[in-house]
Amino acid sequence: MRRRLLYVLLFSAAIAVVPLAARGELPALNLPKQQEPSQDLGYIGSLPGESSSQQVQQALKPVEVGDRFEIGEFKILNTATGQVENIPVRDYVRGAVAAELPASFHSEAMKAQAVAAHTYALYNALLHRETPDPALKGADFAADPDHLKGFAREEDIKATYGSMADEYWSKITDAADSVMSYILVYEDEPIMAVYHSCSVGTTEAAENVWQASVPYLLPVESEGDLLSPAVRESAQFTTEEMRQKLAAALDGLELGGNPALWLSPVKYSDSGYILQMKVGNQTVSGREIRSALGLRSSSFEVDYDSAAGIFTVDTLGYGHGVGLSQYGADYMARQGSSFEEILTHYYTGAQLAIME
Repeated sequence: MRRRLLYVLLFSAAIAVVPLAARGELPALNLPKQQEPSQDLGYIGSLPGESSSQQVQQALKPVEVGDRFEIGEFKILNTATGQVENIPVRDYVRGAVAAELPASFHSEAMKAQAVAAHTYALYNALLHRETPDPALKGADFAADPDHLKGFAREEDIKATYGSMADEYWSKITDAADSVMSYILVYEDEPIMAVYHSCSVGTTEAAENVWQASVPYLLPVESEGDLLSPAVRESAQFTTEEMRQKLAAALDGLELGGNPALWLSPVKYSDSGYILQMKVGNQTVSGREIRSALGLRSSSFEVDYDSAAGIFTVDTLGYGHGVGLSQYGADYMARQGSSFEEILTHYYTGAQLAIME
């Protein structure tokens, strides 16, 4: 069994989707517990005997992996049609960047996204070709190109940009093509390079989302996220709407007569996401409430106006918060960081590898 299977042994059908970072989160992964590395959570994590600057320099020197992970095409299950499509790797990486990021993002952020998307697609391809998931119908992972989710075709992206189509497509493809030979590895294997739209100012640990530690998915500072236009959102629900949504998501739920006491946080992660919440007679995860209410993240505050009978839920962050922050990457790029520095910041201890 290859080393990468140490990180993911069992996958549900839904796990096969390359993360649609700005639109939601991956379902819970059934990951085995891993020993946490003894690292300080600095820029990319300091190892014993090494200064942060020494490790940065080491991380920015790509390792050679030859053609060990070279795949000519990815097999993508189109969730809109149910058909498996064979997409050349170059076309996929270009289309992933186009679908995941606005063309206004900095080119170095686009490069970082390209490497992350390429790596995670490769991770899934190697995994599912060795351990096929019947729900994927022989595909490596799923995406929805018909709705520009996870991957998009050139003609569809150009149609969204109108008169700027050629300029924006050129910017996207130049960024993607310039890093096509790079992937991220940890212990010589492609990493599970998950990403999200924006965090709460600090990214989240994988274990708080998927109940198992992943050594390169640790919390790191991402202050630029707090400047993102997507970082805050407010949603309102009537008392009856809230009752119905919670009851539909939680079997056996009993809510008391005072709606102001229906929802109360019990435990937060160090990054600021809700880990546990008291809901009526149950204690559930913040992710479950996020899913039940269709919230952008599991970092939120609930206020109840008894006079109006209205719940107001204010969320911070967008997505699961693990791995690369897309808005954080754009912020870092605009402060002068290269795509290499962005990637080694968000994926603690991972290395850039060249497939040549």
